[in-house]
Amino acid sequence: MTIRVLLADDQALLRGAFRMLVESEPDMEVVGEACDGAQAVELARRERADVVLMDIRMPGTDGLAATRAICADEELAGVRVLILTTFEVDEYVVEALRAGASGFLGKGVEPGDLLTAVRTVAAGDALLSPAATKGLIAHVVGRRAASTTGFRPPSLEALTAREREVLTVVAAGLSNDEIAARLEVSPLTVKTHVNRAMAKLGARDRAQLVVIAYESGLVRPQGL
Repeated sequence: MTIRVLLADDQALLRGAFRMLVESEPDMEVVGEACDGAQAVELARRERADVVLMDIRMPGTDGLAATRAICADEELAGVRVLILTTFEVDEYVVEALRAGASGFLGKGVEPGDLLTAVRTVAAGDALLSPAATKGLIAHVVGRRAASTTGFRPPSLEALTAREREVLTVVAAGLSNDEIAARLEVSPLTVKTHVNRAMAKLGARDRAQLVVIAYESGLVRPQGL
């Protein structure tokens, strides 16, 4: 199966570089290029891409608004958004994860890692940059939870004790195999708990589960 990729970035040079990289792979093809968020949404609807490589800072409709529009459209439920940003420590990234993005990477990512990320997201898994994600989410989400007036964290009451435990370990950035080893259960059991937690909390994917874990207070950021 060929992975259909849509490129959304206001810099033509970067789009060209990403196109060459993606199309060098036998299992991928670029189905469109967008120079702003509005065009990205339009092309996502028309081309039914599997993965959108989305820049955040673009003129007009930015990548955050475009991500929200794509992920909120039920007809585009199969489209995954992978954020590419110049600055990995960026509050907009957390907003993008809340909006439904499946993960993010810095634009300085190695070519092989970018291709792996596209395949990971296309397969329905979340991809969070290991260099910055946990610190970013802990700092930004934790700070908002502590200071925003009227902040209402997601309710975890619907979760079982085991699902809460799994959610805590998911927030630590562990894979299903790693969680299985830690909790001494099978990876399939972990996957079942993760899927049930996502369904109960209305999370699109694993990335949103991480955000919810911090917003709810289930996991406390260091220093807060």
